[in-house]
Amino acid sequence: MSTSAPITSQQRKVALAACFGTFLEWYDFLTFATLATYFSVLFFPADDPVAAMLASLATFGVGMLVRPLGAALFGSLGDKHGRRPIFIVTILLMGVATFLVGLLPTYAQVGMWAPAGLVFLRLLQGFAVGGEIGGAAVYLTEHAPDGKRGMYASVLQLMGPLGILVSTLQVVLLQMWLSDAEFHEWGWRVPFLFSAVLLAISMKSRIAMHESPVFTRLREHHGIAKTPLRDCFRNRKTLGRMALLFFCISAGGSLLFFSSQIYTNVYLKTVVKMDAQSASTLVMISTLLLIPLTVFCGWLSDRIGRRPVLLAGLILGAATIMPVFHGLMHYGNPVLERFNRDVAVVVHGKECHYNPFTKAATDCERNQELLTKLGVSYTLQAADHDSVQIAQTPALQGYQKDALTSSLREAGWPEKADAAQVNSTMIFLLLLVPLMAVALITGPQTATLAELFPARTRYTAVALPHNLSAGWIGGLSPFMITLISVNAGVPTAGLWYPVGLLIMASIVGLLFLPETRDTPLDE
Repeated sequence: MSTSAPITSQQRKVALAACFGTFLEWYDFLTFATLATYFSVLFFPADDPVAAMLASLATFGVGMLVRPLGAALFGSLGDKHGRRPIFIVTILLMGVATFLVGLLPTYAQVGMWAPAGLVFLRLLQGFAVGGEIGGAAVYLTEHAPDGKRGMYASVLQLMGPLGILVSTLQVVLLQMWLSDAEFHEWGWRVPFLFSAVLLAISMKSRIAMHESPVFTRLREHHGIAKTPLRDCFRNRKTLGRMALLFFCISAGGSLLFFSSQIYTNVYLKTVVKMDAQSASTLVMISTLLLIPLTVFCGWLSDRIGRRPVLLAGLILGAATIMPVFHGLMHYGNPVLERFNRDVAVVVHGKECHYNPFTKAATDCERNQELLTKLGVSYTLQAADHDSVQIAQTPALQGYQKDALTSSLREAGWPEKADAAQVNSTMIFLLLLVPLMAVALITGPQTATLAELFPARTRYTAVALPHNLSAGWIGGLSPFMITLISVNAGVPTAGLWYPVGLLIMASIVGLLFLPETRDTPLDE
């Protein structure tokens, strides 16, 4: 292991400048996701609420789709012209696009130009983020002091939880201070307009940055790649490590972050039926603990190596996601847990292919949709008629929302969790388990991304697979978990999606993940 060097004031400024872009990206991401329900009303025709909501979510998703294109372009430019100028361009594009969302006219004002403008700005945001994420890891790691790369570069991973906290807190405060009508009319614009302040701070810090010392030496020795993207695909070692990054490190990090930071909140509110404020508070407190845990795991990787820390996170996540979520139900709503275990609910139907992302078309699909929203487990049986049977009671024919809900109550279904039976202490301790898995991966992740690849193609080799993994694996997680759970009739069934992929990532890591600590970055 190399001797540790002290962190200089210049290196602290570099860390601050690099982190602001990642913070702004997460701030934008969570703000847009939080306000998606409002966008469906503001930017799309109101005559079909379901179609409007789907269009709003699709608009949110297009930003993920173009991230790899931005990664390919800006990654190549960063390897040819330097990290600093590309960093200034990407943060400017992302910040301006986010700010302009707050100025967009609504559908009521300009018709179809409103959703067209929203889609264009989301594409611009996603395109810029593709160059920002990954490149920030490279730039920061190339400035890291010897022997402290893991801890120094881990601060970049703190921007995710900080972005969540600031975005969530801002929206909550606005909704507290403003009436519902005021928030719909103009309050939703505030978080996007506020991004101009973040952009100004970030631009000031980035303009004052120096070029990466690694790239400077590369340019002095005429080692800059003329075709970085082509060189990545021609070099078998680089290509293999890009695949390792895609299937193992980035996939594991994005899946665990979604499971522990985003889906837990959704699960506690919609499946466990806990009070929304109590659930959000528990998740928010656990998120705060992710900050010191991430830095600690980055420091730990400087002491014992990147490989054992990363593998521990992947294996811990794969082994504990299902037990943790079953435990959240057990300690959050034991009555609902017993109901789903002891009371048989059977949905009968001839054409029953409910998809949570399309409008239910038959009575059978409407029954599925209602039971899913109520957190009730069910089995699906083919039949010539649409009905629902609860335990041994007579089947309810067709779709009878009120009668079905009433029958469920009579059978012992709780409409919401009983606050007196919620064990907040155990829920909080359970939330710490996937949180620890996230920290074990994200702590050493930033340094590992840069250490895996040669300097001349590092920006491209990191940005492209990392953004592909975030979009294709992490970005699809909400869709896949929801779809699998609905089709299985069990609220936790969809969690086998991240578990299965984490098992695959663990196996790939055990077989192919190299130790990269103290790898020379100039090579």
